[in-house]
Amino acid sequence: LWAVYLSFFDYSILNKPVPEWVGIENYQTILHDPNLWERFSFTGQFVFTAVIIELILGFSIAYFLHTQFKKRGIWVTILLIPMMLSPVIVGLFWKYILSNNWGIINWFISYVLGLEQINFLSTKEWGFWSIVLVDVWMWTPFVMLLSLAGLSSVPEYLYESAEIDRASAWFKFTRITLPLSAPLVVLSVVFRIIDAFKTTDIVWVLTAGGPGSTTETIAYSLYKVAFAFFKTGQASALAVILLVTVIGLSIILVKVMTKAQEATS
Repeated sequence: LWAVYLSFFDYSILNKPVPEWVGIENYQTILHDPNLWERFSFTGQFVFTAVIIELILGFSIAYFLHTQFKKRGIWVTILLIPMMLSPVIVGLFWKYILSNNWGIINWFISYVLGLEQINFLSTKEWGFWSIVLVDVWMWTPFVMLLSLAGLSSVPEYLYESAEIDRASAWFKFTRITLPLSAPLVVLSVVFRIIDAFKTTDIVWVLTAGGPGSTTETIAYSLYKVAFAFFKTGQASALAVILLVTVIGLSIILVKVMTKAQEATS
């Protein structure tokens, strides 16, 4: 509420002790900034790519564990380790791995494969995929965990009835497994979209938004406006815009997935 209030004022925590009312000027300044739409475009590409990969990998791993392992507790615990680490630590960990000077991946590319090293963290294209890679490595276990919970909630008698009716494996997967596990899978996707839109620390550690500002997410741009330029009023307006965007996307996604679930049930 305080951020919403400040979004209508010209205010800085450094040099404006008293907020000055400016109405919607902060919103106009932000929405007319061409760089903002570049940040939103980059963030949208990042969120879409990362969440889709996490959904595919997370559900696939969960399905494999659910069908192939009866005692899967130790495997689930091991796979959850990346999610339990601090994002800054994860960013530093991967920054060293992807480094041009001492990174093990570039060492393998150069000395084992005999190919030219890749500038993972200093070009726009590879910087984008590096951020996606780190996010996928860290948060696929979260999608796996909720997907596994969804799969485990499907009653066994439905599969037994399908076996009696000689239903195919594809029929059981599309008509029983997917529809009944969908609510928790959708929940994991919604949580990941919300969290991915807020990605700041991984970007800050890996590329610092560079080269230039080509790998800045909208949340990292918000961080810079608030704590590098100390434009508190504009930062609050940008935070409100980000909040409305995330809520809108979440509502749309839940409605689409609900209709898809009803169609397959």
